[in-house]
Amino acid sequence: MAVIGSFALQLALALSVYCFLAGIVALAFQRQPSAAGQAPRRATVSQGNSFIAMLRLGSERLGETARRAGIATFAAVFLASLVLVICAFQDNFSIAYIFHHSNKDLSGPYKFAVLWSGQEGSLLFWSLLLAAYGFVLRLRYKTDPRLFAYASVVLAGVQIFFLALVNFAARPFGLLEGPLRPDGSGLNPLLQYPEMVIHPPMLYLGYVGFTVPFAFALGALIMKYPGEKWIHITRRWTMVTWAFLTCGVFLGAHWAYSVLGWGGYWGWDPVENASLMPWLTGTAFLHSVMMQEKRGMLKMWNMWLVFATFWLAILGTFLTRSGIISSVHAFAQSSIGDWFAVFLVLTLIVFLFFFVKNKSHLRSEHKLESLVSRESSFLFNNLLFVLLCFTVLWGTWFPKISELVQGNKVTVGGPFYNRVAIPVALLLLILTAVGPLLAWRKTSLESLKRNFLWPTIGAITVAIVLMLTPQSWGSAFGLKPWKDISYFYSLMAISLSVLVALTVASEFYRGSRVISKHTGQGMFASMVQLTHRNTRRYGGYIVHFGVVVVIIGFAGSAFNLDKEQEMGYGDKMSIGPYTLICRSYTDDDGPNYASEWAMLDVYKGGKQLGSMTPVRRFYHASQQTSTMPDIRSSLNEDLYLVFEGLNPDSGHPILKAHLNALVMWIWMGVWIMLIGTVLALVPNAPAPVRVPAPARLERAETAPVATGD
Repeated sequence: MAVIGSFALQLALALSVYCFLAGIVALAFQRQPSAAGQAPRRATVSQGNSFIAMLRLGSERLGETARRAGIATFAAVFLASLVLVICAFQDNFSIAYIFHHSNKDLSGPYKFAVLWSGQEGSLLFWSLLLAAYGFVLRLRYKTDPRLFAYASVVLAGVQIFFLALVNFAARPFGLLEGPLRPDGSGLNPLLQYPEMVIHPPMLYLGYVGFTVPFAFALGALIMKYPGEKWIHITRRWTMVTWAFLTCGVFLGAHWAYSVLGWGGYWGWDPVENASLMPWLTGTAFLHSVMMQEKRGMLKMWNMWLVFATFWLAILGTFLTRSGIISSVHAFAQSSIGDWFAVFLVLTLIVFLFFFVKNKSHLRSEHKLESLVSRESSFLFNNLLFVLLCFTVLWGTWFPKISELVQGNKVTVGGPFYNRVAIPVALLLLILTAVGPLLAWRKTSLESLKRNFLWPTIGAITVAIVLMLTPQSWGSAFGLKPWKDISYFYSLMAISLSVLVALTVASEFYRGSRVISKHTGQGMFASMVQLTHRNTRRYGGYIVHFGVVVVIIGFAGSAFNLDKEQEMGYGDKMSIGPYTLICRSYTDDDGPNYASEWAMLDVYKGGKQLGSMTPVRRFYHASQQTSTMPDIRSSLNEDLYLVFEGLNPDSGHPILKAHLNALVMWIWMGVWIMLIGTVLALVPNAPAPVRVPAPARLERAETAPVATGD
């Protein structure tokens, strides 16, 4: 089986090299199309030099073989991936990768997840996803053959890099030498959690997917593609990819919350930051392309944003695999980081070369006419996203920079990021409320008053209520009242979130009221019809509303409580409005891991709510320990319990309790964001305008009556 897998990867590499080289040669000798989007016309011997004409004739066939080689690459990589999964289920421990990342007692879903649980397998999985994206792209080439051919060549170049890695530097089918342990070393305990079966695929679909809009952008830059058609072609690719990356980022946060046992969901870890940076620039790009579509502006911004998103995705992969920066999420240190460093430099050089060569093609067609306009809001939006991304990038690399400059590592923590991230997030909330309602070119004072008066009054009212009743607001969650700036930030975040929610609601209301007035439909039916007419716009509003819900969830962190206590039989612990009573603690031993846990009764206001059982596991194969917190969630707060082990002196369990406010809102907000993204992908389908029954009757009564002879 290992031989089949290795051969498939070698074949895939050869096919990608052919796709890349043959694609370049074909493009070099193809005739330029007479207009954007038209296929090159077939050359004839009479059209100039006969030798050149024959080359042009052959270039079409050569380009077609390159396209088919790219399609065949997917089949070869898929075969290699299938072989690796089969070997995992067969417990083929002669393959070193299977031995180190699986064991006989591992359950089926985790054996399937072996494909991406280690360095070699995850790079193979990356190659598989990239080949799959390329497969779809090459099947849709008739949309614009020449532009798609350029994008295919760029994708093939990236594919060559990853296939070279799995063939020479990180071979997933390398054989293990020497005596074998019969049951394998086992999967990392931190990965033995249901979400880890879907979190890495979602994250990788986002990382890899941004290669596609980058490929189209670079192709359009190289060929000086006229107009914005490349943006129209890639819009859906970008939105789908962004949705995958969003899902991956928040699944990672939920995994950290549910498995690591520290009571939080985001710790500004370098690998967390690695996934956040391309998400920030990708979000900026999604907003910025509207400027290019509507007004022919920010063309250079968009080129750099789409390149930065692709480049930061590769940089994040470099961070997790090079060992250059330590992280609980990272793979082991290896020399593979040198490969990524060379690739990052090479892609930067290639992009810079074509950008400098053809930047005159990216001149804006219009200029900014007013600071109070939708154009300015998009520009400020871009600046804030880039500022936040640069802050995260600087903080992530600061330990390495300080080591190179001073000789010792200086690590920055959450306070550094929060000092910039929180104010920037608040400014972005303001733009989220204001930007979509501003007019293009210039917005009048009357329009501002009409659109923002009532939402602003509502947000100010909420802020005043929260400021005047800090004690009651805090006690509603059993949390501390306002004492420091974190409470102020929380208050501002919630107030601005209300502003965004009200502006979104007002947009739906105004549009639905117009339709209802003209059709006689109810408001809900009118709202559905309104959304159906412009899914991109109103789907975007729903995404913004989801962001608001997420921000409210983040704002709850200002009121978190935690407490640690040793608890014997019958001992009590109080945290906020909850009382915990230890009823028992015991242990158990299974084939995959041994467990010890405590059982606690949970009371609130004197009423028993149920029981909670936090667990601590010891995995036999890997000889590693993992905690499994027990979390009781509600809309207001999460009660989060961690079994930290037994006190060696007393034999009693040590428990840590966290009371985390509004965490449920984060996960609900993500679902709303994804629903809005899916809605924005649905094509517009204008519904027929219905005339109300009285109007139809009136027309019928006044219409002339036709008479026959």
